[in-house]
Amino acid sequence: MRTGVRVGIDPGDARIGVARSDPSGFLATPVETVRRGRGDLSRLRRIIAEEEAVEVVVGLPRSLSGGEGPAAAKVRDFAARLARQIDPVPVRLCDERLTTVSAESMLRDRGRKGAARRAVVDQAAAVLILQHALDTERASGNAPGEIVEVSDE
Repeated sequence: MRTGVRVGIDPGDARIGVARSDPSGFLATPVETVRRGRGDLSRLRRIIAEEEAVEVVVGLPRSLSGGEGPAAAKVRDFAARLARQIDPVPVRLCDERLTTVSAESMLRDRGRKGAARRAVVDQAAAVLILQHALDTERASGNAPGEIVEVSDE
């Protein structure tokens, strides 16, 4: 298992959930929710630098059958822009099927309602994405997902 803080990101249309791992790569915890729009990549770049992250894991929304649609294309574009901003820190895309649904359910079960749940659901989804990536790496010994190649576009 590689060591170092990883940052997990759940990019949505309105908000971006952010989580981090401990330096041993064992446990993911929430960091913050970044509002989507002007300055969002700059804020993410600052968080990644402050956390001294060795890697960023971005959730890639796939269909239940594993296919990719318009949402996945938007995330791939977002991940490529982020990778250019934070180079040389690697960015990986990891399957995030049903993480937001799972996060919503978990928060509902814990009594979070309405606006209070919406305020943290993106962070909770980022935690689930990152934790899954950490667990997968620990079980397989291989880095999770696919690396985002940095281009000069």
